[in-house]
Amino acid sequence: MTHAPPPDDGLLVRAPDEAPSSPPPPLARRALRLVAELAFSVVALAVLWIGVGWLRAPTLPEAAPGFTLLDLEGNPHTLADLRGKTVVLNFWATWCGPCRAEVPGLSSFARAHPDIPVLGIAVDGEPAALRKAAESLGIDYTVLRADAATRAAYDVSTLPTTVVIGPDGAVRAAHAGLMVEPHLAWLTR
Repeated sequence: MTHAPPPDDGLLVRAPDEAPSSPPPPLARRALRLVAELAFSVVALAVLWIGVGWLRAPTLPEAAPGFTLLDLEGNPHTLADLRGKTVVLNFWATWCGPCRAEVPGLSSFARAHPDIPVLGIAVDGEPAALRKAAESLGIDYTVLRADAATRAAYDVSTLPTTVVIGPDGAVRAAHAGLMVEPHLAWLTR
């Protein structure tokens, strides 16, 4: 008894050793796929970074706590004097690597947005050491010396910590960890 081959249903089944080899995708297609994967990775990393910064950020009252702090020349600065403006507070320390790494972006932001005061609130150091650090880092914004009450009022436990205060005096955003210029621009829009 002979068996007739099954009817051709349009499917071609081959043995593994008979499988046709497909040519590799063209270089442009592989490059495009690599760029897409890289872009996805960058976006995923940015979302993760912002999410972690948001989760680690201090819990602050709706109204920003007031303060009077001295700059490096001994002049007092109060938050109340800046009412009506968006204000960026950046708590940092001279020994903090991420704090030092974010200075170029903060300085660039301060130059590009002169209407938004950026206050670098140093949690360590004496005025002379802070002046030297500010000069060597290229800080282009006002540096103030934190006191224990201000650190406590802003619940600063992670450095750097950045807080954005709206013109009405309300806390608009808080972020713990490295702040980059595009993220700061988005938070202050």
